[in-house]
Amino acid sequence: MQATTKLQIPAARIIAGQRRSGLLAVRSLGPRARPSVVQKRYIQSNAQTDRDTITRLLYSIGTKREVERHLRIFSSSSHPSQPAKFAVIKVGGAVLSDLDELALSLSFLYRVGLYPVILHGAGPQLNEIIENEGVVPDYIDGIRVTDAKTLQIARRVFMEENLKLVAALEKLGTRARPITSGVFSADYLDKDKYGLVGKITKIDKRPIEASIRAGALPILTSLAESNEGQILNVNADIAAGELAKELEPMKIVFLNEKGGLFHGVTGEKLDVINLDEEYDQLMKEPWVKYGTKLKLREFKELLDHLPRSSSVAVISADSLQKELFTDSGAGTLIRRGYKLFKHDNGVGIAGIGADRFRQVVHDRDPEVLSGYSSVTEVLNNLGKSPYTVYGDEPLDVVAVVAHPPGEIPVMTKLLASRQGALNNVVDNVFEKIRKDHKKLFWTARADDEVIPRQWHWERAEGSFTRNGRSLFWYGVNKVEEVEEAVKTFEQNGRIERVYLPVGPSAKPPVGGGAPAASPTAAPSGKREYSTLARKAFGGVQQGFGVGRRGLSSSAMSTGLAASSANGRGESRGYATSAAAPEQPKRVALIGARGYTGSALVKLLGEHPGLELTKVSSRALKGFELEGYTNRAGQKVIYEDLQTDDIEKLEAAGAIDAWVLALPNGLAARYVGAIEKGRNSASPSSRANNGKGGVIVDLSADYRFKTTPQSPLSSSVSSEVTAVTEEWVYGLPELYGRQSIQDAARVSNPGCYATSAQLILAPLVEEGLVDPQAAPTIFGLSGYSGAGTVTIDPETPGGRPRSAPKKTGESLGGGVLGYSLTDHIHEREVGWHLAKLAAKEGAGGKEGVAFVPTVAPWFSGILMTASIPLSKRLSAKDVHNIYSKRYEGEKLVNVFSLNDKENKDLGRKGGVMPMLTDVEGKQGWSVGGWGVHSGGKRVVLMGGLDNLLKGAATQCLQNVNLALGLDEFAGIPVEENK
Repeated sequence: MQATTKLQIPAARIIAGQRRSGLLAVRSLGPRARPSVVQKRYIQSNAQTDRDTITRLLYSIGTKREVERHLRIFSSSSHPSQPAKFAVIKVGGAVLSDLDELALSLSFLYRVGLYPVILHGAGPQLNEIIENEGVVPDYIDGIRVTDAKTLQIARRVFMEENLKLVAALEKLGTRARPITSGVFSADYLDKDKYGLVGKITKIDKRPIEASIRAGALPILTSLAESNEGQILNVNADIAAGELAKELEPMKIVFLNEKGGLFHGVTGEKLDVINLDEEYDQLMKEPWVKYGTKLKLREFKELLDHLPRSSSVAVISADSLQKELFTDSGAGTLIRRGYKLFKHDNGVGIAGIGADRFRQVVHDRDPEVLSGYSSVTEVLNNLGKSPYTVYGDEPLDVVAVVAHPPGEIPVMTKLLASRQGALNNVVDNVFEKIRKDHKKLFWTARADDEVIPRQWHWERAEGSFTRNGRSLFWYGVNKVEEVEEAVKTFEQNGRIERVYLPVGPSAKPPVGGGAPAASPTAAPSGKREYSTLARKAFGGVQQGFGVGRRGLSSSAMSTGLAASSANGRGESRGYATSAAAPEQPKRVALIGARGYTGSALVKLLGEHPGLELTKVSSRALKGFELEGYTNRAGQKVIYEDLQTDDIEKLEAAGAIDAWVLALPNGLAARYVGAIEKGRNSASPSSRANNGKGGVIVDLSADYRFKTTPQSPLSSSVSSEVTAVTEEWVYGLPELYGRQSIQDAARVSNPGCYATSAQLILAPLVEEGLVDPQAAPTIFGLSGYSGAGTVTIDPETPGGRPRSAPKKTGESLGGGVLGYSLTDHIHEREVGWHLAKLAAKEGAGGKEGVAFVPTVAPWFSGILMTASIPLSKRLSAKDVHNIYSKRYEGEKLVNVFSLNDKENKDLGRKGGVMPMLTDVEGKQGWSVGGWGVHSGGKRVVLMGGLDNLLKGAATQCLQNVNLALGLDEFAGIPVEENK
């Protein structure tokens, strides 16, 4: 079973049934036939069987060592006098909608003897009932204003949801106790402003502890009571935080639908946030804003009140076990941690104190503890080459990396306390080392009880093991390089021979140890083996056999063998870092001078898997590309690439992706050169495993077939669906991802065309657009959409400058219409929407009437679409269609029908998207939801940034997909919110 297997507990259901049957069997005996001691022993035996079975099931998500260690820690956290020390779990109202999954996850904890305190909200359920009963929700500063009627409904909803959860748990044989009052005391937060909303002043934990002592999970609501007995509404997140401050549990878990917090640049889930080390930097990150910033601030304030052993986890209900019982976790772990230090040999051990360092070596170094070495010898060896000391403030982990000039660094010491290993401090120190050193070797012993060898295997890309001693490494991608490094280590004595895959020496190793066994010597009963990451070699190499890591069963005459490795494994690293592939895909940008090129360069600068290797501009030839530095820390220089140059680069397989950011009508000569180079190369020498360099063209040259017929007057025909085979239209949200992934040529949609298609497509697909009347679209675009012109340098030989063709001043603060009919985007939109209509069987005339204008702001498109409908719809009907169509799309924001909800999310215009909602944002937004009184016409407002989702961001989506990368890699998805 894979480590990511989603746990279900049919066994728990059977056990629950067996448990009831067993108890019934005992009860069926007469009183004399079932002495109390027999009954007690029977129940204890049954409960232990229950616990053992569930514990074994937990082994499917992690190693036995991991599960048992975490279970031991959690079990020991509580005491009969303080039984609520394990965890406070806050359940969001949205999570309650999947009650079975939630109950299963909580039942698991109960069956292994853990009793979390569960507090739930009910926001979505409350909103739905309030709206159905004609009460308009009102919010001030994000706080629900609560009047008497709202509170009456809230009490009923909280009680119903509480009892549903209790019933679901009891159905699984898990005892649970509803606690809907008596825990929280509160004063009015601000009666005049918020109404019946409370601020918690006191917590009575006796009902909670009584429930746990009685063997039942306590299930709480967030309602509080004033001293006068008035019920007050309290935000569930705040109530959970105050409860945690009182109970001081090891874990505070927030269950939500997303399953964690996410990095705004890469879109990846943040594994761990170490507040002492990362909080200040995270709060400065441009993608940390609004709700994310508020959550981080709240988490820090909460953990500042708790012991350092406490931590917060944000996770989905179905991954709760993996989060709690494995080192890798599944959601986002937030903890205080300790600040890490790094002292180079100029300061060295003096930075932490020589006596403190000596004590750490004396207490933890396995070579010293075994008598093989001494503290003095360790200290003397430090000065033999430049080194850096890493660790945390209390010295729970200390590491030493030696890095002589021109040689691969070696981590000579990694000394951790048990506390440092359990709290993942060792992971954070290693991550800091990994940031500093792209290549590293280190050693480990099999008898190390603090840091098991599995930990090293998960972080290494290769290893060699013999007689219980292992050599590990990462960043070394060639067999020859490994062999050369080993030879250097042996000659210079940097790593003891007992760890190296070399033959015996006539002299004993440094320190007087026994000579290393020869790989070709007689068998000793212990097999030697090695692992190398398969991705580093791409297949079997001479002298290397392929198998699973650590399972090679043959002694090696060469001393090395290869098998698959887990790369960096699933260890938790830093929130602010994202792992990047060691060999990034190479991108060439043709026409990098304009605004779109600049926007794309900025995105590429943050991309974990792409590197810009060529930029071409005739005007800027010889000048540095501003705002971009490659991975080697070097600037990229503009070239004026001619078709011959491009042909040669493609033939050599030197470029993985070509991005053409040229004016309309200029792409063909470059496309021809790329195709010529691809055709002249053998498949084995082409980039992208024979696919060749993919082309993404930002011009209108290949977006659709030109036709003399107007799409306003032509019906769907076979010609419309037969889009040029060589080019795929790259609008992933509408026309699918697979075709782009398979493509070698992708045409990037226009900015206006992207917004227009996104705003019309859901209704077109449903056949709800009146076939006898064309939708009318009015677009306002920032003046950057008009492009730039080149201005001569101010001094001879100076750098040419770009200037906008239009400016706010030239527009006099107003707007300027252009191409009022037959705009190229009008034809583009009609062409592709006709395909959607044909696909859905809608038929009809799916053309559009489009009126573009230039506005006096820099970037951002605001679009108003008046759409005639084929049948009557309400605003709610339309909203539901768009919500369903764009559900799960990371770069689409469907505004709420509720003004207050939108404003609470920072949308100042309520249901109407404004410029601030789209300018500088990575995605597209839609709102308005105006339906004519007759129900046969809807007016929608949509918008995007013409330089981002209208160009550069969409281009990066297409490049990622065509190269087999994550679609949103390098795109700060959080900035779409």
